[in-house]
Amino acid sequence: MAEKGFKYVILGGGVAAGYAAREFAKHGLKPGELAIISKEAVAPYERPTLSKGYLFPESPPRLPGFHVCVGSGGERLLPEWYKEKGIELILSTEIVKADLAAKTLISASGETFKYQILVIATGSTVVRLSDFRIPGADAKNIFYLREIDDADKLVEVIKAKKNAKVVVVGGGYIGIELSAVLRINNFDVSMLVPEMFRLFTSDIAGFYESYYEKKGIKIIKGSVAAGFTADSNGEVKEVKLKDGRLVEADIVVVGVGARPLTGLFKGQVVEEKGGIKTDGFFQTSVPDVYAVGDVATFPLKMYNDVRRVEHVDHARKSAEQAVKAIKASEEGKAIEEYDYLPFFYSREFDLSWQFYGDNVGETVLFGDNNPASPNPKFGTYWIKDGKIFGAFLEGGSPEENKAIAKVARVQPSIESRDLLAEEGIAFASKI
Repeated sequence: MAEKGFKYVILGGGVAAGYAAREFAKHGLKPGELAIISKEAVAPYERPTLSKGYLFPESPPRLPGFHVCVGSGGERLLPEWYKEKGIELILSTEIVKADLAAKTLISASGETFKYQILVIATGSTVVRLSDFRIPGADAKNIFYLREIDDADKLVEVIKAKKNAKVVVVGGGYIGIELSAVLRINNFDVSMLVPEMFRLFTSDIAGFYESYYEKKGIKIIKGSVAAGFTADSNGEVKEVKLKDGRLVEADIVVVGVGARPLTGLFKGQVVEEKGGIKTDGFFQTSVPDVYAVGDVATFPLKMYNDVRRVEHVDHARKSAEQAVKAIKASEEGKAIEEYDYLPFFYSREFDLSWQFYGDNVGETVLFGDNNPASPNPKFGTYWIKDGKIFGAFLEGGSPEENKAIAKVARVQPSIESRDLLAEEGIAFASKI
């Protein structure tokens, strides 16, 4: 097969790839210098849209509406944009072998791609119940959500199975968001969570659980999925719980976590904490190889720690940082090390929360966290060594969300936890 060569190759076609491409273009590219190789069939898009809007019954977003970089308020990079910039989009192409010493990538169809500088942006893949050899986990109508193909399959079944019984397995971000959107689609939704929602503190989790129950979602605690039964068509009919209970299900949606796609590089790069170890410029242990987004374990400067972060905000910012570092190195210049403030957010029903910083130490709850309130608005501060290390806010305005971000970055000292609880968001707004 023919061999292609590029100065830069971005391996992976998710959010990080799109933002890296934009950053390369900002610094100037010659036609044919950069290629993006992706196993997906479409140009990079804002992945959070799949759980936060794509499944809505009314006016759901569709491509090309949410190609990167609209998620951060930037220009939408349509496939034509890549052509205009001389960037080669190599789609529907799975790389099955990477030889970092030879600077070579080989695809499933036998194509060879050579590069001078590689940016690993392979992201994560969902953890599947079949990974745990759970009986019946390969039944029809058991779904996962990671890529647009997954979302399209869910859209089809939503249209075909009106008023069906849905069981959502998992109480993390994806499980919580998908449960909400499936309920909005008027399905009978049950959530299977081992203990309670995996949301920061018991106070915060308890609010969302009560709110969800108020919306008609049944929350099944205290057990896990141990098997599935199917009908004569192979479609799932019941979820068997470890404690012996049976739960009816016409559709099962699973959100039990993700794992970084690092397998191509095993034994070739230094790994740490489940990811590819990088420095503050996202350079790996191999010269001319960078890793960004979900796969990178990087120095979290403000906490003097190393972390791997699975979030779209970090995917965007780490990609931009790596490209800036690559271009600075070529020009003999220096840039600042990555100084990331962890950020997570979610939207469900009429709710919207943001979190900044680190959830360590003792907590201070403030505001109205009564799920029966017409407009609940509350938050939590995390206190360690007399300073605020993290802040969560439900129902905040854009200005208030900026305020909690600033608090988490500045880490102000506090004199009294009681006073902080009384002041609530007003404390952050003064910083």
